[in-house]
Amino acid sequence: MLETDLPPLYLKGRRLLPIVQGGMGVGVSAHRLAGAVARLGAVGTIASIDLRHHHPDLVAQGKHCRDKAALDKLNLVALEREIKAALDTARGEGLVAVNVMKAVAEHAALVRQACASGAQAVVMGAGLPLDLPELAEGFPEVALIPILSDARGIGIVLKKWMRKKRLPDAIVIEHPRYAGGHLGAPRPEDINDPRFDFPGVLESVFQLFKDMGIEREQIPLIPAGGINTYEKIRDLLALGAAAVQLGTPFAVTEESDAHPNFKKVLAEARPEDIVTFMSVAGLPARAVLTPWLANYLRRESKLQGDAKSHPERCASGLHCLTQCGLRDGIAKAGQFCIDSQLAAALRGDIGKGLFFRGSESLPFGAAIRPVRELLEYLLNGSKPALS
Repeated sequence: MLETDLPPLYLKGRRLLPIVQGGMGVGVSAHRLAGAVARLGAVGTIASIDLRHHHPDLVAQGKHCRDKAALDKLNLVALEREIKAALDTARGEGLVAVNVMKAVAEHAALVRQACASGAQAVVMGAGLPLDLPELAEGFPEVALIPILSDARGIGIVLKKWMRKKRLPDAIVIEHPRYAGGHLGAPRPEDINDPRFDFPGVLESVFQLFKDMGIEREQIPLIPAGGINTYEKIRDLLALGAAAVQLGTPFAVTEESDAHPNFKKVLAEARPEDIVTFMSVAGLPARAVLTPWLANYLRRESKLQGDAKSHPERCASGLHCLTQCGLRDGIAKAGQFCIDSQLAAALRGDIGKGLFFRGSESLPFGAAIRPVRELLEYLLNGSKPALS
């Protein structure tokens, strides 16, 4: 474990560095990144969605397939492979988690596969994870970690889980003003609402714990979104946070599982290149304004006006989302195939890819550096000499 003066994070009896690497799909955080982070003593996270893109044999099997059940099975095989590879890389250090989106149609199967394959934690966001305790039943050793954005959502989850005699092992508190990918605010106009600011949310949640008879230390709170310096981490821990979660800074490390072009797009993005828009999942999202996204946004109003429901509008045949703006004809949601666009980004296709990114600057600017150097900076404030 790396040395730091910051207090450790404790999860399921494990003593960890107070840094969580966020799950990033499709395939951006797979076994290579998650395993590298865990091996150094922190929490590495595999994003569970459509990991077959990392496995040529599974891609070949699904190339001309339009059968949802067959494609889902391939993705479960890929998830098991990635978990086992990450655990091998970690060599018993840190913790390997799997992120599952509640908004994904197969979220239940993904949770069960993650637990059966040896994941040490399941993290769930993009919707209220009210059923997570049942889905992980039989695996009491697996930490269950919901991602929420405000005290109200946390209260709903706690009350539901407590009726099932279960508490979250930690809670990630995501700030939609800064995070990348799908955001925790229900509408774009809510993104900048001050109710999501970390000091107020932490204070409100601690009061909620007190009112519900939960000891403050029982459930570690992990802020996420816009955290990019040692000083920010130190200040949040001083407010009572147990750790922090970061996504984009890990996405551009050498060990990130994405194509070098993906890292280049994120690392070189200027503030004016980062935009929010409505995803097909019906949630606001944040990404880099690449050629594909710029073209889509120019046509968004017309596409939304032409929205219509038809199962054949699922471009991949995966039917990955429980609710999809394109397939289901939801005019207020996005009108594109998110799986196809994210897979193109993973491959480094700048012309066709959707490149999710957080809003804030990166610790090493446009430089692509190893996970170890990023963790040393986040834990101690020390930066390497950059050419």
